[in-house]
Amino acid sequence: MRKTVDEKLHETLEKRLGESFKLVSDRLEQVHKGLGEMQTLAVGVGDLKKVLSNVKTRGILGEYQLGNILEQILSPKQYGVNVATKKGSQANVEYAVKLPGKSDEKTVWLPIDSKFPLESYQLLLKALDVGDTVNIEIAEKALLKAIESFAKDISGKYIDPPNTTDFAIMFLPVESLYAEVLRHPEVFEKLQRTYRITITGPTTLSALLNSLHMGFRTLAVQKRSSEVWNVLSEVKTEFTKYAEQLDKVQKQLGTASSSLQSLQTTRTNTLKKKLSNVETLEVESDVDPVALIKNK
Repeated sequence: MRKTVDEKLHETLEKRLGESFKLVSDRLEQVHKGLGEMQTLAVGVGDLKKVLSNVKTRGILGEYQLGNILEQILSPKQYGVNVATKKGSQANVEYAVKLPGKSDEKTVWLPIDSKFPLESYQLLLKALDVGDTVNIEIAEKALLKAIESFAKDISGKYIDPPNTTDFAIMFLPVESLYAEVLRHPEVFEKLQRTYRITITGPTTLSALLNSLHMGFRTLAVQKRSSEVWNVLSEVKTEFTKYAEQLDKVQKQLGTASSSLQSLQTTRTNTLKKKLSNVETLEVESDVDPVALIKNK
């Protein structure tokens, strides 16, 4: 009995230990897999950090987002890419919207350039997380200074009336960054007054482009309306000429009808009277008129 009990206990213990080891092994495998995914994610975050830390690459990301918004709202004929808006300048703005000028052949450009002052914005976010009042003020000044520097650069390179509008648009690709600039209305007004730069975020730019798109459609309708009016004026002139010609033809037809009526009545009656005294030659039906003529 003791031997049987020992065997049963040993068998149960081995079974339980095996199940426990298997469960621990599965959990360790899942942890290892999770660590691998976290390592991959860390590498991706590191790569993203490297991308965002590169000024040129960061500018390309902002430019791509700006181009995507323009592509979704406007047609390709309504804006240009890498446009030299200022005569005599080698600088090309990333995007520019085509606006109709005073004449149909003249095109006025609305320059739009994307900027992304990430370093200053990250310093501000860190200061806000910590709650350091002194560093928050310093970071805000650095961010606003960078924004003003961008505005000055855009104004000097791309604004050139009458080839362009008397203002340009600075596109900030992050809504929170745009909201941070809006928290300082004096800076916003200074950029418009001094550098003639209007700052927009993704949502604001979309609303602005939608307004321009509606304006383009209204202008197209007006142009089509003027074309239709010109066509109707030409049709009116041609219809007047057509009525005059139709009246002449009607008079000529009336004259011809009178002549035919006179010919049918007066002249026919006259001929009948003249021929009434002429005897009618009766020809028998079995006589051949041709033979008769030949015999004569």
